Amino acid sequence: MDRPLIAFEGDRRIGDGPAATLRDLLRARLAARPDPAHGPRLAVFDAETGRPVDFDLRETAPPPAARGRPKLGVTAREVTLLPRHWDWLATQPGGASATLRRLVETASRTQHGVDRVRQGREAAYRILTDLAGDRPGYEEAMRALFAGDAAGFARHTEGWPHDIRATGRALGFPDPA
Repeated sequence: MDRPLIAFEGDRRIGDGPAATLRDLLRARLAARPDPAHGPRLAVFDAETGRPVDFDLRETAPPPAARGRPKLGVTAREVTLLPRHWDWLATQPGGASATLRRLVETASRTQHGVDRVRQGREAAYRILTDLAGDRPGYEEAMRALFAGDAAGFARHTEGWPHDIRATGRALGFPDPA
């Protein structure tokens, strides 16, 4: 499943959606430029984490199949636990993997609201640091963001480009679900 992405051209948000959609959009943007090496910077971010995403705009072959059990959507990763944790997991019905999946599911359901707000603010912070880190009011806006002060955030980002400000506000102060 493709993660949602956000694309900017300079200060303007030009699109969002899955990687395939944005890849086509970015190719079109570059093709429309008289000199593709010049023009406003194109930046793509993971909408859930705020991390920049590197795009290879060349046509590529599909990636090789990943390890794990893809039909079940399972991915193998290493987990490091203390011996007493392994001992406890060994006594649980269904084995260690099933028990860990149940624990993670339970924790993710009970912490969903808190995690959603925290992750949104961290994503906003990463994107805004990249796009607005040198703008007036940046440090004050970040303090307001992490304090949950929407009014303070709005006040300190007042002079910023609309799309940058709106993206930070949408990620950092999500509507209650």
